[in-house]
Amino acid sequence: MFEVTVGGWFAAAHQLRLDDGTLEPLHGHNWLVRVTFRGERIGPSGMLVDFTQLRPRLDAVLRAMHDRNLNELPPFANRNPSAEFVAVHIAEALSAADWAGARLACVEVEEAPGCVARYLPVV
Repeated sequence: MFEVTVGGWFAAAHQLRLDDGTLEPLHGHNWLVRVTFRGERIGPSGMLVDFTQLRPRLDAVLRAMHDRNLNELPPFANRNPSAEFVAVHIAEALSAADWAGARLACVEVEEAPGCVARYLPVV
């Protein structure tokens, strides 16, 4: 089994609706993101996923959230923009591409030092 991981970051604000229905104050983070793809076979090039194909796709997803209020973006119209749902959004965006036999195994989102949400798509 092989894994390939790439990372990136974006700066964005969000305002979460808490369990009691109240809204926390609008605040920002420098979000760190790592995505991992997994597969059993590498291709003729000796790579599971070509970094030069994966990085631009991840960068495009992160760029769409950079310097934005996540609450105002369509992916979060019906979702609280928590670190967990940011990870789900990134997974959904990257899973739409064909990765030649590799599958998205994990998206990690760190919204503050030591505060990491991890999404593991069900296969």
